Amino acid sequence: MKDAALETLRLRATASDQLRDLKVFHKALADVTRLRIVQLLASRTQTVNELIAAIGISQPLVSWHLRRLRNAGIVTTRRMGREVLCTLERDLIAGVNARERAVLGLAALPESAAGTGRS
Repeated sequence: MKDAALETLRLRATASDQLRDLKVFHKALADVTRLRIVQLLASRTQTVNELIAAIGISQPLVSWHLRRLRNAGIVTTRRMGREVLCTLERDLIAGVNARERAVLGLAALPESAAGTGRS
């Protein structure tokens, strides 16, 4: 009995962690500037300076938005000399839909039914 209760608590914690991960992902994308950064990085890896020029906001503000995207795993950055290169994590983006459907219990539904609220 005790083992079953512990397993239930573990599953709840895992499900809660998965829901928190989804929340972090969606909150990271819940800003027009961050969506614009993702859009720009979808075409190619870019430097922070290129993002600043394309978006037209200050370096500290671009860095703040990049930090939110990095914390969610959507973007990675690496220093190359004096430049910081930003790359979109395409594998993460591609896998989010399937993980969301599984975590939310929608995996068994056809995609058209899951999107409309009908089964």
